[in-house]
Amino acid sequence: MIVYKDSEIYIETEESQVPWLKIFTQEPFRELGDMPKELRRRLWEVYDIVEFYMNFYYKPTKINMASFGNMLPRVHIHVMARFKEDNYFPNPMWGEKLRDTELKLPSQEQFHKELHKALSNQFTSLQADRRKSGGERRKRN
Repeated sequence: MIVYKDSEIYIETEESQVPWLKIFTQEPFRELGDMPKELRRRLWEVYDIVEFYMNFYYKPTKINMASFGNMLPRVHIHVMARFKEDNYFPNPMWGEKLRDTELKLPSQEQFHKELHKALSNQFTSLQADRRKSGGERRKRN
């Protein structure tokens, strides 16, 4: 399911026991170094917002972040809220399952709404900044 989408970035959920989001660039770059610097900066700004909201909303034991790209060879970042009680902790989500537990977490739907609002505000602000700086460049030339 897509949680957020704009002209540069989109975020989708990964089906899992824990809150797990994947952040993608719209353009399928193979490596971070292939991306324009401004888009790389934006990707990390989006990651910061996702991490902040996951920490604030779910209060996990740890936030895990991963970017492998072996199965899907394009830039994307996994962001997972981890809990001592989750089925895999302290192993990675791709590791050996250690137990069967049921986590009682706040509404994922509400989390997605709040995150979407924060990211939309960030993107709107970014677009305004770009228009302003583009206008100033034109005036100087």
